[in-house]
Amino acid sequence: MAEGADKDTASAETGSKGERTKERIVAAALELFRRDGYEATTMRAVAEAAGVSVGNAYYYFASKDELLQAFYLEVHEAHVAATRPALANARSLRARLLAVMLAKLEVIEPYHHFSALMFRTAADPKSPLNPFHTESADVRREGELLFAEALQGVKLPKDLAAELPALLWTYGMGIVLYWIHDDSAGRERTRKLVEHSVEIVARCIELASNPLLRPLKKRVLAMLRDLSFAPAAAAEGDRGGPDNAARPSRSTRP
Repeated sequence: MAEGADKDTASAETGSKGERTKERIVAAALELFRRDGYEATTMRAVAEAAGVSVGNAYYYFASKDELLQAFYLEVHEAHVAATRPALANARSLRARLLAVMLAKLEVIEPYHHFSALMFRTAADPKSPLNPFHTESADVRREGELLFAEALQGVKLPKDLAAELPALLWTYGMGIVLYWIHDDSAGRERTRKLVEHSVEIVARCIELASNPLLRPLKKRVLAMLRDLSFAPAAAAEGDRGGPDNAARPSRSTRP
């Protein structure tokens, strides 16, 4: 019995040490990306800055792209943690969407300068760091699931419910793009954009249930499906509709 407990303790300590090592590698990589630029930074330089062997760095992260994806996931998890308490107290659709978006701005604000530096790489359609790239699919789905959670309890037409989390995620990406270029104090212009646009988005969603607007809604949804960046192989069940909001997170890394 005692031997089994000792093994469990040793395993937990090993896991904890591994997590600390990963965090150290990611922190070192972000600092080098800021200082030297993404393209100029090598995995060897990251390993040296983190105080680990090159082999150890590659054990946790196969490439620089994977390092940055890990950072994106950390930011997303912080966003979820900041959003949940706000959602617990928000009742209206507008309030729930506003909670998600304002929490996003709060979480990413410390990384404004870094995000601006990384924009050139992430904006490249062929870069795995582009949010629409297939390599970013897991992070994108996690973002859609958060919007699906915000939509829980909202009565929606079935066809709209299937598409709406992805559409709201895309809307959020547009806000982030504006935020990157916003040089106002405390990104005040972005906050105002969020407050105004959430009002419009919520109102449009509510109007979509109007039977008189059904033909227009179908036409818009057909257009959006045709223009979707989602991988063709993605099943419709992967879309983050409200019924899928309780699925377990895919962001767990070894």
